Order: sequence, then C-alpha cells, then structure tokens
Amino acid sequence: MTNRLIFVLCAAVAGCTPIRPQAPGPVTYTVGKPYQVGGEWRYPREFSSYDVTGLGVIIPHGGNAYTTDNELYDPDGLMAASPVLPLPSIVTVTNLVNGYSVKVRVNGRGPAVPGRVIAVTPHVAKLLRFPSGGVVEVEVKLDRRASAALQASLGAGPKLAAAPVPGITAQTLPPPGSGRGGGASQQLINTNNPSAQHALPQLNGQITITQPAPGPLWVQVAGFGSEYDAARIRARLYGLSAKLVPVFSGGRTLWAVNAGPYHSVEAADHALQQILQAGVPDPEIIVR
Repeated sequence: MTNRLIFVLCAAVAGCTPIRPQAPGPVTYTVGKPYQVGGEWRYPREFSSYDVTGLGVIIPHGGNAYTTDNELYDPDGLMAASPVLPLPSIVTVTNLVNGYSVKVRVNGRGPAVPGRVIAVTPHVAKLLRFPSGGVVEVEVKLDRRASAALQASLGAGPKLAAAPVPGITAQTLPPPGSGRGGGASQQLINTNNPSAQHALPQLNGQITITQPAPGPLWVQVAGFGSEYDAARIRARLYGLSAKLVPVFSGGRTLWAVNAGPYHSVEAADHALQQILQAGVPDPEIIVR
C-alpha cells in the first residue's frame, strides 16, 4: 500500500511539472540521409552557398525536447529547422512581406510539410512578425563563415581557410532541466573535444529591416541539364500553366520548370500536389 501511495504521488507531481528526459549525448554535427515528407524527397547535404526563397512556418508546440543535433529545444531561442542544411548552421531569415530579418541557428530537421523551406521557434516568428496563420514568404540565406566556425567547433572539418571572426564569443549550454532558458545567446560546445572550443557566433536577436520583397508563388522543378529534358517534364504537367526558366549555378546553366504564378498558399500547395501526383519528383515552392 505504501509503495502504491508513493507511486500515485509521484505521478501526480509529474503531471503538474513535466520532467525532461536526459539528453541523448553531446551536441553533434549532423547531415543525415535523404528522407521523404508527404511524397517530397529531401536531400540533406553540405552547401558552399545557400540562398533560397519559399514559405516559412512556426515549429509546432509539443515537439521533441531535443533538436536533431542534440540541443535542448527552447521555444524562446533563436532556433530553426531546415529540411536540408547541415546542423547546426547559421542563417539569416527574412520575412519578405515586411523586410524584417534576423540571424538564427538551424539545429533541427523540418518542417514536416511539403513545400516549406524553414520552421522557426515562436520567439523568432514574433521577432519577424509572422502573420497569425503562421505561414509567410521568406528568404533563407546561409552565413557560411559563421556556420563553418560553429561546425568546426563540433569536430566537422573546416570549410574555409582559418580567419578571425570579429565580435563573437562562446558560452556553454545549460544542463538539461536546469531551468535556465537557452535564449538568444545560447551557444554550442562539443563536450567530447574541449580543445575545439573555437569562437562561436553570438546571436543577439537584432532585427534588420530591409525593403519588403513579396512576390507571387511558383512551384519549381529544377536541376535539368538540358532545355529538352525540362520541356519533357513540362509536357507532363497537364492543366498547369508552366514555363521553362534558365537557372545559373556553379558556372553553368541548368533549366527549371516553373508552374504559376499563384497568389495564395492554398493554390501553390494544390499545384505542388498535382506535380507530385504526376510522378514528377522534388517540386519546391519559391517566391519570385
């Protein structure tokens, strides 16, 4: 009876104050394997540059306590999830509707919805003034230098020649369950390699305001080596208004098929699903 009473009391306490599980290990540099979300394949990899437009969303409440790279998730932190970027990475997220931008640390995989390029914490969404619906046109641009320094501190090979990064400091993560929020300046340290505690980018939540650049949405299928191959894909997209667009990348010209324009998220999502159902892989929603 006594043991049963103790169990009931513990369960009641746990119900009022959730107990965080212990962290699975130190923060780690992570790329990961290709995976599929809603019929759309995603291919995580390292990038020499990354500057994309598309739709951003908010990380839903009640998710995992830890991010993909083993950080303690903080809804009030400057954190984000990307479908493809190596983890962790530093990016600038810009709300194209109002021109507000802020630097964040990408440390999770997501969003779990096709046609989305990033998911941010509720705190970041508030800073960037996301709409009440939570979906907005964004630009995501990789800070290659800051990302390389951060990844090198976690044991990844250097991506750039060693060079000082001004105005940055390093701090340790609070222990799991310590009650100290990660906040804007939370940083990463590889506890398995103390000698690799390089200077890390300090994220302070400073907002930069630029000229708004909203635009119509397009659903793009990119990466064709010839105009002929792109034209064959366009021919399969019955009922969709689509055109061929040259894409300049790495000193060469590739071809993309762009369907649109669309002036609502619902219309763009519908076109993306039509393209997937036609058996055409890897469509993306972009802003142009």
